[in-house]
Amino acid sequence: MIYNELQHKISVSQINKLRASIETLSGLNNSEWLIDAQRSAIQSQISELEAEIMEYNLLKSGHTKFSECSDLSMLPKVLIQSRIAKGMSQKDLAEALDIPAQQIQRYEATNYMGASLSRLIKIADILEINIHGAWGASEESAGSTIFAWKDSNAVDWGKFPLKEMISKGWLNLLNQASPAQAAKNYFEQYAGFQYASALHRKKFYGESSPNEYSLLAWQARILQKAKTEIELGKIATEFDFNDTWIAKLVNLSTESDAPIKVKKYLAQKGVILITEDHLKGTYLDGAAMLSEFGNPVIGLTLRHDRLDNFWFVLLHELGHVFLHLFDSLNMDFFDEENDSQEDEIEKEADLFALNHLISYENWEGCLSRFSMSREAVIADAHTLGIHPSILAGRIRKEQNKYSILNDLMGQGEVRKSLEENYDGN
Repeated sequence: MIYNELQHKISVSQINKLRASIETLSGLNNSEWLIDAQRSAIQSQISELEAEIMEYNLLKSGHTKFSECSDLSMLPKVLIQSRIAKGMSQKDLAEALDIPAQQIQRYEATNYMGASLSRLIKIADILEINIHGAWGASEESAGSTIFAWKDSNAVDWGKFPLKEMISKGWLNLLNQASPAQAAKNYFEQYAGFQYASALHRKKFYGESSPNEYSLLAWQARILQKAKTEIELGKIATEFDFNDTWIAKLVNLSTESDAPIKVKKYLAQKGVILITEDHLKGTYLDGAAMLSEFGNPVIGLTLRHDRLDNFWFVLLHELGHVFLHLFDSLNMDFFDEENDSQEDEIEKEADLFALNHLISYENWEGCLSRFSMSREAVIADAHTLGIHPSILAGRIRKEQNKYSILNDLMGQGEVRKSLEENYDGN
């Protein structure tokens, strides 16, 4: 794509040079088929440049207008096209943002990969592009939904699950104008409104359509608990962004009270693990988000209080942390258990979990995959240095046989361990 007048002139010059080179081909002592291949390749380059010049000229003419964008993947290109269509140079846009012109050049050259979402929103406002408040799943990607709120007025605080929040003791109604106002104050105190805004979009993955207000309420509770642990000094200041330590994390699965030991180990790596029951209308298993201090926060609901589920959901969310959480769009990930393989981001997190729990090579060498007996699972798990539930859970899932190996699942052991007093030692 052509971004400015200089690139336009260079492209025109390149076309002239390419056309001239075609003229010289006939004078070469090459075989006819080679000359034809070279001519075809050069003509292809010319056609691409001509298409880019035509697009740029059409945008510059002002005949193309951009007023809204609902496909987030298209937002960077829409911003570039809109700037050109408005007759703004990269320097003009930079001045409007009070940043160097070179920064806009770098943004556009990389499709805004290095820009925060707050910067993208500000640019969209300058270019008068309306970004839709919520992105829903298409028929092709049903089950994956993105929620976003642009400002506090877009959030109907009265739609929060107020009765449920009150019964759980989350809301303090003393001196509050109303339960809705209490919910608003609660969210802003513990999460900060940015978590209800487009600065922190929520990507929900699952078969059920979630209640976005319940998602917000649950997230506020997770962040409240995370903030408390940070303030009590239980969490390392810096996140250790190096997944080599995950092998030791998984090895903890063989120890007694593994979940509480996992929580402490993650805390040493700057990751906050919080558990909280899901709210009605959310169907959540886990989520990954960032605290206001920049630490990754993993929330688990323990809907299925089994060790095999605990380990897979935990590693799935860690996959989001390492692969997706720190990208420029600042998306929070909310997941329910789902067998669908249509979402590329979720497939990446699933693969991360599978490979870090049991590597492909180790999985291929497991005899229990074929015998599926209790004794074989225990023997393979001992060889791999992991809890049998991890291996048994994978066998059940891949074989789609959820009635086998029940006594190896660690039923009821996760909540019991995590609900013990965590002193941070």
